[in-house]
Amino acid sequence: MSTRMSRRSFLQTSAMAAAGAAVATSPLWNSANATAAEAARKVKKVAATDKLNIVGVGIGGRGAADINALESQNIVALCDCDWNYAAGEMSRFPNAKKYKDYRKMFDEIGNEFDAVVVGTADHTHACIAAQALAMGKHVYCEKPLTHTVYETRLLTKLAKANGLATQMGNQGASLNSTRQVIEAIQNGLIGEVRKVDAFTDRPIWPQGLETPAGVDPIPDTLDWDLFIGPAKYRPFNQIYHPWNWRGWWDFGTGALGDMACHILQPVVDALKLGSPVSCQGSSTNLMIDCAPNAQIVKFKFPARDNMPKVAMPECEVTWYDGGLKPDFPEGWPIGKNMNQSGGAAIFYGTKDVLVCGCYGVNPWLLSGKPVPAASSTREVANEDHQMDWVRACKESKENRVPAKSDFQFAGPLNEMVVMGVLAVRLQGLNRELMWDGKNMKFTNINPAETIQFKVKDGFSVHDGHPTFEDKYTDPINAQAFAAELIKHTYREGYALPDMPN
Repeated sequence: MSTRMSRRSFLQTSAMAAAGAAVATSPLWNSANATAAEAARKVKKVAATDKLNIVGVGIGGRGAADINALESQNIVALCDCDWNYAAGEMSRFPNAKKYKDYRKMFDEIGNEFDAVVVGTADHTHACIAAQALAMGKHVYCEKPLTHTVYETRLLTKLAKANGLATQMGNQGASLNSTRQVIEAIQNGLIGEVRKVDAFTDRPIWPQGLETPAGVDPIPDTLDWDLFIGPAKYRPFNQIYHPWNWRGWWDFGTGALGDMACHILQPVVDALKLGSPVSCQGSSTNLMIDCAPNAQIVKFKFPARDNMPKVAMPECEVTWYDGGLKPDFPEGWPIGKNMNQSGGAAIFYGTKDVLVCGCYGVNPWLLSGKPVPAASSTREVANEDHQMDWVRACKESKENRVPAKSDFQFAGPLNEMVVMGVLAVRLQGLNRELMWDGKNMKFTNINPAETIQFKVKDGFSVHDGHPTFEDKYTDPINAQAFAAELIKHTYREGYALPDMPN
């Protein structure tokens, strides 16, 4: 992989703006020319009647759906490390410039686009989105917003510091049914909520696996080094790509990261949840490199400021996946499937129980009473999540109405989600983990504590008798391991901007 950078790119991405917005620093960047960097970072105003100039990074999966939803705009360039997986989009937009490395694209045509759509694997969301924000580009990023808590906090602050329009790809946030849920809860329809259960029917990809020992030939159309990106290098195996990367910790965040940004969005929004104060996770067989087949995570939240029509007391939110579901609430209709569109969220109020499906769809009350139509929250035109972001991009930062999952909302939601992933990975510490959200750290892991992880699932049957010959890592310092999960050490050639104040 080339680490060369042109003088123009150096000037565009090298310095921290005087206003306090951070610009990336790495072996490829430094802070030598603040004036040039500030000029490069100025956000170009796009008239409401003009088309937004957009580039897409990661266009073979969810990214394809996002780009297709934006085809009324000007798709300037498309970038994907696997041109076979991305072939459909490449042919759909024949006039778009084609790239494999987003850094080269940013370098060569950084002055030709206004906004970036990020649809890559989870672990590369932050490095792409952060550089785009530092360049003064609006960003639409698929869920989960990032791979770590630190990365999420960074994107949230960068977007605010640079006055940019952002949106996370949890499209249920723009549905009218989600508005119904939020307004019903905040209007006190079901009373105070102290408990929420939520689940998804994912994963629908392999999980619970040992790290593959075999090495497969890298397809000619795939740049595997670019796919690895900031993560530690590992040999190519077909189990990782395409699609199945979601189950591998270095690349994805399992079913929780994939679906909680959808299912917990109305929960966080309706209950005004911020950072949890604690969490604990449990799961089926937990391997060192791969997410488990099924897991449960419990979050505890402190009381929040009361709403005009309802109090916001302490609340527990419990997540289930991999086929696990919460108990049916008392009075549940006999024979009614709890799963709606891939999962559900159940709000237990002091006066009633509200249930909605994945993405906030089809809200209903256990009492049988109707859920009123939404009337007070902003309605998204045509419930179009992507185009609502385009609208926000075209508005001035002074008069902008944020998109429904603008990073100022999506950031705290995503921090909660990826912190839940940490609870699962740290379950071997055998405790409820206390979380200091402000400082992004667990407060009850001792400096000398260690943790081990299974690398070989050695179960077998000999002559009718079960035999367990599991293999584990050597003891790992738990505090250091947790810190690395909260803020990754990037591979050479990749770096993040500094955290704005």
